[in-house]
Amino acid sequence: MSRIDLHTHTTFSDGSCSPTELVELASHKGLDILAITDHDTTDGLSEALLACKDLPLELIPGIELSAQYHNREMHILGYFINLTNSQFQDRLDALRSTRIERLHQILDRLHALGMDISLEDIEQTSKIGTIGRPHIAQVLIAKGYVKSMKDAFEQLLGSRGKAYIPRVVPEAHEIIDWITDAGGIPVLAHPYWEGYNKEESTTVCQTLVEQGLQGLEVFYGTFSARHISFNLGLAKQFDLLMTGGSDFHGALKPDIALGKGRGSLHVPSKVVERLRVAAGY
Repeated sequence: MSRIDLHTHTTFSDGSCSPTELVELASHKGLDILAITDHDTTDGLSEALLACKDLPLELIPGIELSAQYHNREMHILGYFINLTNSQFQDRLDALRSTRIERLHQILDRLHALGMDISLEDIEQTSKIGTIGRPHIAQVLIAKGYVKSMKDAFEQLLGSRGKAYIPRVVPEAHEIIDWITDAGGIPVLAHPYWEGYNKEESTTVCQTLVEQGLQGLEVFYGTFSARHISFNLGLAKQFDLLMTGGSDFHGALKPDIALGKGRGSLHVPSKVVERLRVAAGY
């Protein structure tokens, strides 16, 4: 039985492990198949592929992109992306620029609240790759403004926080097209359907499928049996591919273990088999 994790992050976005460290950790833990899905970038994948060269570990190239749907943010995973697709990389460059604009706005809010945090502080924390709110939270913790990642998001950076700035991102159908145009498989990440009842969730899923969505992340590191059952039903109803992963971030989310999530994650081998066929591998 294969051990599989199709949703992980490295230092190229908001994870604490470098691509090499993540690959080595996956091998050490006995994983057979790993996907790296950094936010808005594929830059860490070349290092990861090199690190896998002499290991019994298959690496699936992936990405996680933010999208907008009816004024709500959702995340869409892309698998088996063509990393050399220049149009896709240009689109990612433009998308990352919206992160920088938002970062400056958040810093302005924090300064107004009397918190002395600079862009240089955050860049030193992130070092490489895509800067996100977890990097800001790390600086807030280091400077003693908050005690934990949870406090940082609840008090300041989350949707109800005093320094929250919504990010402007493309509509879901655009992100789906970006992934498809780059030869990838678009999959809705961790679909909780919060705020939607059963009928509304079904309608949203149907709309996304009509826009080109090909899969759902049915198995997820923090999903309850009820969440999995509901998403499994949607996947079957709309003939969608199923994926699964821990959403591993390393030390930034210490309660989430690689390959296990909070302990019960299991991704069936047939998930990857069907994903490969859909991608033409």
